[in-house]
Amino acid sequence: MKDVKILFMGTASFSRHVLEELLKNSFNIIGVVSQPDRFVGRKKVLTMPEVKEVAIKNNIPVFQPQKIKQEYQEIIDLKSDLIITAAYGQIVPEIILNTPKLGCINVHASLLPKYRGGAPVHYAIINGEKVTGITIMYMAKKMDAGNIISQLEVNIDDAETTGELYERLSVAGAKLLIETLPSIIEGTNASIEQDENLVTYAPTISHEQEKLDFNKSALQVYNQVRGMNPWPGAYTTYQDKIVKIWAGKVHHCKNAIEHHGHQENGTIVKIFKDAIGVKTGAGIYLITELQIAGKKRMFVKDYLNGNNVFKVDTKFE
Repeated sequence: MKDVKILFMGTASFSRHVLEELLKNSFNIIGVVSQPDRFVGRKKVLTMPEVKEVAIKNNIPVFQPQKIKQEYQEIIDLKSDLIITAAYGQIVPEIILNTPKLGCINVHASLLPKYRGGAPVHYAIINGEKVTGITIMYMAKKMDAGNIISQLEVNIDDAETTGELYERLSVAGAKLLIETLPSIIEGTNASIEQDENLVTYAPTISHEQEKLDFNKSALQVYNQVRGMNPWPGAYTTYQDKIVKIWAGKVHHCKNAIEHHGHQENGTIVKIFKDAIGVKTGAGIYLITELQIAGKKRMFVKDYLNGNNVFKVDTKFE
């Protein structure tokens, strides 16, 4: 079984855990395909994907096509028996999907057919889900639409961020993959078609979705903030300046809306020693960690000790 030639395709930290687990279990990884190196941060440092670092460390050839739909011949020439993808970041063309004799499988961070697409973890948290999971599936021409081989449920903590859940799911995905691979390689696995009536989508987060809408409830704002943490980050504006909101909580004061019901949504109704209270469409949202444009990320309790620009009865837009 360990002689089966596996090509791995992935890019981010989710992929790194899966690749490391494959190597730890002595599977024969003949090549790694990842996205090209990117310039990262304010200083624009050219940075390689995490899976590339793992591949180089283990002397595995790395392929980084800019557009895999056009640059696939080297990948086909590897003559892999099985292709495994995990958060690769590009749509794999059908010519590659049809190459390996054991097919192509994907480690997807949702319980398909729910949340097909590139941001399933973000949407699970933004939508206030209590459970998500991992799906091992055969890849098909249509994105995330292939037959399901195995699944594992993972509970979502009420305070968990996308980054934290993403990390846990990567570990769960690696574990489920190792458990599932023997049956795939031996040809003894079953698979089931997805119910198209139950399909929902999780497309890449747009810039418009990053902006907070205080007309929504405090709980919805809370879920959006943690769903955007640590990337891409939720934001609002205050006195024409962009303010990133990194953390907060719902204020559980029964009389809060009675006291502030006459004020517009987005209005700062109270400044606590460690939080800024903002009126929403239903309830008060407490901002506990923020970042003003051009400044560093700070806890509100620390920010308020300095030059505080936020005032009661003024408004976030």
